[in-house]
Amino acid sequence: MSNQKRTTLALAAALAGSIVVAGAPAAHAEVVDVNYQCVTPIGPKGAVSPIDIKGVKSGDGYKLTMSFQKGVSSSPVELGKGAMSPSAVIELGGAEQGKVQVTGPANSEAIPANTPIKISDLSGTYTPKKSGKVTFTAGVLTIKALGTTTTCTPKNSPGPSLELDVQGAGGSSGGGSADGGSTGGASTGGSTGGASGGGELPRTGPLDSAAALGTLGGTVLLTGAAGVLWLTRRGQRSAG
Repeated sequence: MSNQKRTTLALAAALAGSIVVAGAPAAHAEVVDVNYQCVTPIGPKGAVSPIDIKGVKSGDGYKLTMSFQKGVSSSPVELGKGAMSPSAVIELGGAEQGKVQVTGPANSEAIPANTPIKISDLSGTYTPKKSGKVTFTAGVLTIKALGTTTTCTPKNSPGPSLELDVQGAGGSSGGGSADGGSTGGASTGGSTGGASGGGELPRTGPLDSAAALGTLGGTVLLTGAAGVLWLTRRGQRSAG
């Protein structure tokens, strides 16, 4: 085999190694069926809705979006435009324990009587305090409409809809708590991040993990380049 072919193969192997390492996943998400049982002003209601939670890195935290694929309750009367306001809690597990509040906009169209109430996407911000794998699971849903409050609680112990490998501000690992949360809009929620406010309200991995993986990928590439130089010099010595 010629020196040129050896050089090409060695460089290709080094590049492939760096791509595989850099592509390692830092997040896992799946749609989970949640059996919501609701306490309404006219009696109990319930429905199963697939729940999707996505997380996008934003500054020191993550923007979380909770999506409902089916309605979970209904109203005996029509709900006019803007009459219904939803909010929910996302339960944290794994490296960090606690709850994160997420909220969404009021209904943009009227909801006919006795039809499933479509919940808009709920969002908020989560700021990790601890480092490690954190899970995000659908919690209690609250619907406020026409001066009444409907509370819907998951009854089937649903599994997490999202898992993120996060890097906390302190860089330490282990359990912790994150209470409160901030909303995606201008309305309700707790305080934001920090030692006093707790973690808050996610499909990407953290930037810190990406940087570490990039460094490792660069190491693989440099190792491959060293092999290329060694093969080239060996070929030259053999030819001489």
